[in-house]
Amino acid sequence: MDEFISYCAKPLRPSIRVNTLKITTSDFIAMMSAKGWQFEPIPWCEEGFWVKVDDSIQLGNTVEHIQGLFYIQEASSMLPPKALFPAPIEDAVSLSLLDMASAPGSKTTQLAAMMNNQGLLVANEYSSSRVKVLHANVQRMGASNLALTHFDARVFGEYLFESFDAILLDAPCGGEGTVRKDPDALKHWDAEEIEAIASVQRDLIESAFLALKPGGSLVYSTCTLNRRENQDVCLHLKATYGDAVQFESLADLFPGADKACTDEGFLHIWPQIFDSEGFFIAKLTKLAEVPRNTEEPRKQKNFPFTPIDRKSRQALCDYFETSFGIKLDGQGILMQRDDEYWLFPSNVEPLIGKIRFQRIGVKLADALKKGFKPRHEAVMALADRSRGIRLDEAQAIQYLMGRDIGLTTKEKPQGEQLVSYQGAHLGLVKHLGNKLKNSLPRDLVRDKICSSSTIAVD
Repeated sequence: MDEFISYCAKPLRPSIRVNTLKITTSDFIAMMSAKGWQFEPIPWCEEGFWVKVDDSIQLGNTVEHIQGLFYIQEASSMLPPKALFPAPIEDAVSLSLLDMASAPGSKTTQLAAMMNNQGLLVANEYSSSRVKVLHANVQRMGASNLALTHFDARVFGEYLFESFDAILLDAPCGGEGTVRKDPDALKHWDAEEIEAIASVQRDLIESAFLALKPGGSLVYSTCTLNRRENQDVCLHLKATYGDAVQFESLADLFPGADKACTDEGFLHIWPQIFDSEGFFIAKLTKLAEVPRNTEEPRKQKNFPFTPIDRKSRQALCDYFETSFGIKLDGQGILMQRDDEYWLFPSNVEPLIGKIRFQRIGVKLADALKKGFKPRHEAVMALADRSRGIRLDEAQAIQYLMGRDIGLTTKEKPQGEQLVSYQGAHLGLVKHLGNKLKNSLPRDLVRDKICSSSTIAVD
């Protein structure tokens, strides 16, 4: 107990996860080591590192963070996706995943990277304000295989019964494990409130189990430490569905995992074990079909999207390949809503009409009288890394602050172009010959950008 209290009083070590959708881990380490960053590997995540940087550097305001090259993510938070897929995913194309409580998006974008933007990842968030944060992080990280929903996650067992190959339920919880980040986390701790939370968690894990296909895997996790919200919730599921529930031991998930393993094979991580946040992770397999609690809900009508007609499809594909080197054919389903063109994940089709989506896939472009207006999120997620006008750090900072980039010599205007920094895209510009006119969406413009190796620039 003394050791636990001592570690709870210590600040957390800063940790990040490299976003392999945009850069390789080795390239990122080499690039940032040259800027003075120091890295210590996190044993359970190949892309995760504890980092040491100059005190003047604000990680969240660096160009690399805004580009989506890394996610500031607590080390323990990287464990649930790793528990769901301990080995590299061999066939993500055919997978359909559900992340039941997604915001702010750390584990969602980690799963998208593990899937290499293939297959389908349904990301749900109950809180309206947190849906916006989730969407912003998904865009920044270049995750394109997502469908976003906004529900109380207790509906999934009913509306999407046995629809998913794997499910992550990072459940809302009492948050006791976050005390190192938030000293007030235990200030209003109340036993009755914990029981109320646990009741919701039991409902959520039942919903998750019903939405899981037989043979599929479910990971249940929390950032709290009491048994009521952790082991007892999992044991409730076992008591409810019996032999259809098989707990999977996580003792060999990474070297040293056995130090945090319970008798059931769950990971109950106290802050002092790995010098991290407190966390709980359990994995189970659904061995058999289980009865449905309700009749199948009626299909929803009035889906506003239709497949793109052949002529528009060809024109759109030609435009994206010629302008940005993006080949749309084979990447998913091309859909249209009025004058908007979208790219849907292929696996979403069986779910359409069963549940309402906030957003599916990536918006590619708007139709103009002549041609198309490409969307920032599309080129950021889909464009080849070798394309784009290369900017230096000062120019990249100016771009992200919404300013135009002057050219030293006058050139022939080249129209819509990508700009990049350190081999990763920043966004779109219009090449006017004497300058690059900034096309960064206004809601993404930053007032302050911090150099990743020097003091902040105002």
